[in-house]
Amino acid sequence: MARYTGSVCRQCRRENMKLFLKGDRCFSDKCSYDRRGYPPGQHGQRRSKQSDYGMQLREKQKVRRIYGISEKQFRIAFKRADRQKGITGTNLLSLLETRMDNAVYRLGFVNSRTQGRHFVRHNHFTVNGKKVNIPSYQVKKGDVIELREKSRTVQAITDSLDAIVRRGVPQWLEINKDNFKGQIVGIPSREDITLPIQEQLIVELYSK
Repeated sequence: MARYTGSVCRQCRRENMKLFLKGDRCFSDKCSYDRRGYPPGQHGQRRSKQSDYGMQLREKQKVRRIYGISEKQFRIAFKRADRQKGITGTNLLSLLETRMDNAVYRLGFVNSRTQGRHFVRHNHFTVNGKKVNIPSYQVKKGDVIELREKSRTVQAITDSLDAIVRRGVPQWLEINKDNFKGQIVGIPSREDITLPIQEQLIVELYSK
């Protein structure tokens, strides 16, 4: 699978908004977007008029970059959302939110989705007592995510849990910091996704 290996701060600048891809750094004065809030490249500071297709494409790329998934993974998620009952755009965001790597990030165990993928792949978490090392694993209502006992002294995880007050935990999740456990108590609603995403543009793009 193709993987982006460049500077993730360039992605925030390209999408003209903070995507919070580097965890705590995004909240500090070292954030590249705060220092250079214009698209990267030689012509980044030029004004350009976007077509309808251009706006739809940028919205899709923005959501892809927020959740750190490939084009193929995103297309599969969209097709699945389209088959479900309800609003396709909302279904899509709900599927992305309930990925395992996003769930451990939202619970506060890690400070970015990239770090979440790393720790999930390296067997640091269990779901309902069973080892899960697939970042795209879909968690469900009632699932209990637990940090394995041997991983509870990892400095990056303890630092992230200490900073959970600043970031907060959405209503569809519950965290028990003392026992290193989190539970899925509901289905993520549209209101739980606070980033300015216009999912209807993505639906229009894939409906062409």
